[in-house]
Amino acid sequence: MSRYEEIDEKVLKKILEEEIEFRRIRRESADWSFIEKQPPRIKAALEYYIETGDIRTSSKIAGLNLCVFRNILRQARIPVIT
Repeated sequence: MSRYEEIDEKVLKKILEEEIEFRRIRRESADWSFIEKQPPRIKAALEYYIETGDIRTSSKIAGLNLCVFRNILRQARIPVIT
């Protein structure tokens, strides 16, 4: 294994660990009672965002523009972590 492959593996491992941590934070911070009361598309979009952190795809699932979707994330107490 070359030096560059070792560095790439370390970087990828760090990114994966961060993504797992961000997902945990989103899950624990979320107001699940608020999420459960949402219409199916919004609920699905919020759950998708919690699992992936992909705000653009989530807003498309919800059928909302990004600004409106961010407001719903705030109401659901889901942090936007980048």
